[in-house]
Amino acid sequence: MGRLFGTDGVRGLANRDLTAPLAMDLSVAAARVLGEQGAFRGHRPLAVVGRDPRASGEFLEAAVVAGLASAGVDVLRLGVLPTPAVAYLTHTLAADLGVMLSASHNPAPDNGIKFFDRSGYKLADEIEDRIETGLGSAWEPPTGAGVGRVREAHGAVEQYVAHLLTTLPASLDGLRVVVDCANGASSEVAPEALRRAGAEVVTIGAAPDGFNINSGCGSTHLDALRAAVREHGADAGIANDGDADRCLAVTASGDVVDGDQIMAILALELRETGRLTADTVVATVMSNLGFKLAMREAGVTVVETAVGDRYVLEAMKEGGFGFGGEQSGHVIMLDHASTGDGVLTGLHLLAAMARRGSPLDELAKVMTRLPQVLINVKGVDKARAKTSPELAAAVAAAEEELGATGRVLIRPSGTEPMVRVMVEAASEDQARQVAERLAETVRTALS
Repeated sequence: MGRLFGTDGVRGLANRDLTAPLAMDLSVAAARVLGEQGAFRGHRPLAVVGRDPRASGEFLEAAVVAGLASAGVDVLRLGVLPTPAVAYLTHTLAADLGVMLSASHNPAPDNGIKFFDRSGYKLADEIEDRIETGLGSAWEPPTGAGVGRVREAHGAVEQYVAHLLTTLPASLDGLRVVVDCANGASSEVAPEALRRAGAEVVTIGAAPDGFNINSGCGSTHLDALRAAVREHGADAGIANDGDADRCLAVTASGDVVDGDQIMAILALELRETGRLTADTVVATVMSNLGFKLAMREAGVTVVETAVGDRYVLEAMKEGGFGFGGEQSGHVIMLDHASTGDGVLTGLHLLAAMARRGSPLDELAKVMTRLPQVLINVKGVDKARAKTSPELAAAVAAAEEELGATGRVLIRPSGTEPMVRVMVEAASEDQARQVAERLAETVRTALS
């Protein structure tokens, strides 16, 4: 059996892979592990629990709350909130543990569980391993006054929005913005924050029904946002994913601005205002070569990590850096958040436009994206991707063909059963041809 925890918590098809008993057991195990480490010493433990609007989140939330309370942990239910809001409130409310129920950008039938420590950071790998090891082990549950109590939170949305607004370096007055909330966790928060920051706001994808999260909307489906920006004559469009830890953008003419471009814009904005620690950005191996070239030209150092915002965060904390992120739109601003925050990122991107008086397409010219093709190969044994001689030979041949003008990355997904094939090249045609050849090799070699 593989490791239960992936790069972003435990995730799978709700009520098959991720069941109510598993959610309860994980919560009990998490409470026990943290208790054994002394995290609750000297006080009665408190956990906060939030979720995105997936229908399965309702019964999974009930299971998590039951597990925590049965282990003697008081629980504060936050309701539907973005993942970064749960991380923020875990720390702000002095909770010992935060729990978020979401499968992020995945479709509605999936769900997931991620845990945060009292500082609002995701749990370290070794703690997750101890939680997994402790699943189903014998224990003596508390009784009587030792069981946890459950309360509903009040004012969580207001507290989080107020925090976001305190981080802004400039008002958004005069900007017309379309925000696509992916029918997800930011459906209330994002429009409210943007309006109170001064923007004129058009909202789409903000009518969650439990099943329409990420469905034809949000950061993974930008066509609706592009159309709405043009229809309303907006200055820009902002798209979150289901749990709002990602942000992508669209210019007034409908062009997509991806995570690399957003990072490039914000990195230079932070440096110009003296807020980019050590003139350094942390990014992953998936970041476009054009991003790295632009940062080099601007005198900004890029520290590279494996894919996954947790690895970006680890490198940031280890090096004392304050800014980093991923091409997918996970952007971490450690001065204001302990995890990727799509609403925060969108606000700061728009504030850069307002402060400079420049349209988004002009700001995005800070970097030139090299053609990059990404193919997700499903239905293969992703565990063998790093050991297949046939695949290794194909990659070596592709790298020789591309030379210094491109690169190849073969990466098993950390959250889904697939292998990702990424190729950058001097031209779109060459990148696609090489990527398709490699994808076929993945299918044959790993099937």
